[in-house]
Amino acid sequence: MRVFVVLPAYNAERTLKKTYEEIPQEFRRNVILVDDCSRDKTVEVARELGIDVVRHERNMGYGANLKTCFTEAIKRGAEIVVVLHPDYQYDGKKISELIQPVIDGSAEVVLGSRFLGVDPRKGGMPLYKYIGNRFLTTIQNLVFRLNLSEYHTGLRAYKADLLKKIPFKKNSNWFVFDSQILAQAIALGARIKEISVEARYLPDSSTVNFFQSVLYGFGTLFVLLQFLLCKNKLIS
Repeated sequence: MRVFVVLPAYNAERTLKKTYEEIPQEFRRNVILVDDCSRDKTVEVARELGIDVVRHERNMGYGANLKTCFTEAIKRGAEIVVVLHPDYQYDGKKISELIQPVIDGSAEVVLGSRFLGVDPRKGGMPLYKYIGNRFLTTIQNLVFRLNLSEYHTGLRAYKADLLKKIPFKKNSNWFVFDSQILAQAIALGARIKEISVEARYLPDSSTVNFFQSVLYGFGTLFVLLQFLLCKNKLIS
């Protein structure tokens, strides 16, 4: 299956090369970096590495970045789309393992979980992120009637046929996009699997601050409310 790796980037100059070099060689010919109008040299570094770059002329937000990532990958014939944050928090060497359930037909979405058999605090995850992740994942499992260890990862694989069914361009341009697209996938009956990845929080890695994390948490809870209302046919 034709695999595209998409890198939603914003000010990733210091971590992009390390992230890219962990991507297995067989996947490097189909890498797309979407730059959300970075203020640093992200684009220059990407082009030096030979990465295909698509650049937003103005900063549009993380969700808007992923919309472009998915649109470009599908347009170029992707059958599997891997999302890898270029902040070096996730191990690109895991891509082969990540896409295997999609290849063998046992899943349409695979998440790289930092909580599956590992403790992300040992990798430097801030305590407030750990607590927030545990709270949101517990509520999401109750609402979705699943038993996943994490919904909030920056390493994911999607079957392109599923993405074509999801109206993701109508989703938020903000971070809550990730919560929305998973809720949409679950509503369509998509099968979701996980693999274990180690958390990696380093000084050069970008991270969402406390205030943004709180807003993301409330946004995710609102997505769950919308999911329940749609499920009970109270809204369309």
